[in-house]
Amino acid sequence: MRRTASVLLAVALVLGGCVVGSDEIELQDPALVEEGAGLYAANCAACHGDDLRGTDKGPSHLSVLYKPSHHADGAFLLAVQNGSRSHHWSFGDMPPIDGLTPENVEAIVAFVREKQRTEGFESYPP
Repeated sequence: MRRTASVLLAVALVLGGCVVGSDEIELQDPALVEEGAGLYAANCAACHGDDLRGTDKGPSHLSVLYKPSHHADGAFLLAVQNGSRSHHWSFGDMPPIDGLTPENVEAIVAFVREKQRTEGFESYPP
């Protein structure tokens, strides 16, 4: 039952969190961005970098591959909950991240999207 609810929430985030096919990123809620910054630092930065530009353990979240039209908001939730198989880079598979709620991931996504909005995207391959 809980897994079904998580899948339904992920689908809702994919369909409602952004316009699929669009890369326009709207201004994010500042309170959510601030919350997401702390959660990102604690749970994501070790692999994806404090500046979101990646490390030797994980890719940059500023890569064009993380534009909303390629990785919708719900894709972040699915990756956190289920892990993600390596499919664009050779960093290896991402394991699931324990301890993050869907609301935590929503805040992380707001932080990432705001950084993407203000800093732009990097080309792929890097």
